[in-house]
Amino acid sequence: MQEVAPYIVEEEMSLIGKQLPQAVQEKGREIRTFMPKWGTINERRNQLHEVIRLSGMNLIIDDTDHPLIIKVASIQSARMQVYFIDNDDYFQHRLQTADKDGVEYGDNDSRAIFYVRGVLETVKKLRWCPDIVHCHSWMSALAPMYIKKSYRDEPSFRSVKVVFSIYDNDFTQTFDAGFLNRLMLKGVAKKDIASLKPPIDYTALCKLAIDFSDGIIQHSEHINEAVLEYARASGKPLLEYQSENFIDACNDFYDVVWNAMPNNP
Repeated sequence: MQEVAPYIVEEEMSLIGKQLPQAVQEKGREIRTFMPKWGTINERRNQLHEVIRLSGMNLIIDDTDHPLIIKVASIQSARMQVYFIDNDDYFQHRLQTADKDGVEYGDNDSRAIFYVRGVLETVKKLRWCPDIVHCHSWMSALAPMYIKKSYRDEPSFRSVKVVFSIYDNDFTQTFDAGFLNRLMLKGVAKKDIASLKPPIDYTALCKLAIDFSDGIIQHSEHINEAVLEYARASGKPLLEYQSENFIDACNDFYDVVWNAMPNNP
């Protein structure tokens, strides 16, 4: 999840981030929810605490070590735990896509890489084997590729299916050419990212997520039209915008994805 209420102000994505996993859990499915530990989140008020046994790993991005810190808190009303991916450089003292003046962070690409890799490494440490990994919005757009390529032989992800949700919260800056080197990881070949041509923008990032996903959900009524058309042309299961009963629709869609397609090579 990119956003989960009440840790982030209530709006479309953060409400879905809370309501969907809560409802799916109440339907009898086992869930784990992850989000970045944005600088706006008050740790004391929300009772976050570090999980020492999961923290302590360093993730190397652009030849620099970045400590991975895992925190957890509970939404009592939803009977749901949320794991937070934290790092002093990328999240602790910073907002989401842009700063308080509305200027987008120049390292949003590295922040996305760190977040996705942090989630996947944490799932490994938890020794949890999900059937479906549901990735929400651009901050998690690299997860489908990493799961299908870099983590494909890990027990936690060997049989997993990936769903990618598209929202209307795109970004405007493009990623520099160094992004292609920063995202490389064991198992990822140059042909896997051949579609990414600098300057890399929101559309290109979402298309990459669609390429490696097993199903796509349109969560906002109005989204990037090029991305939506790409999803429609992919031939993969697509759940278009649901104005009502989206929770039941998503829950049913998980079964559609699980039963419809083999894992991507």
